[in-house]
Formats: sequence, structure tokens, C-alpha cells
Amino acid sequence: MKQIEATILGQSYMLACPPDGERLLRDAVAIVDREMSAIRDAGKVKARERIAVLTALNLAYQQAERAAAPTPVAAPTTPTTPADTGSTGIDLEPLIRRIDAALGDDGHLL
Repeated sequence: MKQIEATILGQSYMLACPPDGERLLRDAVAIVDREMSAIRDAGKVKARERIAVLTALNLAYQQAERAAAPTPVAAPTTPTTPADTGSTGIDLEPLIRRIDAALGDDGHLL
């Protein structure tokens, strides 16, 4: 299996890659890096582990939201933009509070 080097939030990783999956893996790396950077740059979360968990939750939520959404018949006539949600379109504050509550005072995932 092929390996590629990828950088996420300034850290380098060697990732195994299926023979025909390099483009998709690089696209996935770019998405994860972009989402983690957006959370870090918002300045509300500093710990790398918390940034990673919030990013995973955001991406999983977006995927679940797309899977649950009915197929649109026509485009909406008025665009809607959620307030203060960053690049993800998701309000991060409730997620941050939930992660903080789950992690408690120690701030460690494991």
C-alpha cells in the first residue's frame, strides 16, 4: 500500500493510501486541516485534542445532516446564513461546552 505525507495543523503524518485513493485522501486531509485551523483560529479552543474532537464532531454532524436532508426540489429563493458559525455553518459554542463538560478539569481524552 502506498504512503503519503500529509500535514494537518502544522504536524506531519505518514498515511497509508489505497492505490487509487491518493486524490480522495489528500482532499480529506485538506478538509480536516481547514476545519481544525478554523477552530484554532477562532481562538476559543487551544488544546490540540479538543480541536480534533470538535473537528470530528463538526464533520460527522455535517455528514449526518446531509444524509438526513431531503433532496431539494428547487433552490431556495432567499439565502440563509447562520450567525457566527465560522466556515462550518455550525454553531461551535454548544459543542465546545459539551466537550468541556465531558473532559472535565483534566482536559485529556484518554
